[in-house]
Amino acid sequence: MTSGHTVTITPSDAHVEVRLDGELLATSDHALRLDETGLPARWYVPQADVRMDLLRATSFHTTCPFKGEASYWSADIGGTSHDGIVWAYESPIPAAADIAGFLSFYPDRTQITVDGEPAPA
Repeated sequence: MTSGHTVTITPSDAHVEVRLDGELLATSDHALRLDETGLPARWYVPQADVRMDLLRATSFHTTCPFKGEASYWSADIGGTSHDGIVWAYESPIPAAADIAGFLSFYPDRTQITVDGEPAPA
């Protein structure tokens, strides 16, 4: 890791919901909060708590030196396609291993609530 750059993954018992155009995409009481230097907190939801039937995998991938290679999914809601709305590190690097099997949603493109309050974008 770059000197001074940290990634902290914390289990949470907060109730996290993700909606897009009114459609519930995810609801979980087993989310992880990921705090990373220079970025707002991100919520990672277990795949089992995500409506995967509303998502379709894309061929897009990015690489983060602090978490590994990210895969992306798009959502088709009410006849509208929302490209690359969610990502996951399916095989994260060892330092971020806790997020394997979890997905995160763009907070500026979806409505994320944590214990009923809007999550900061």
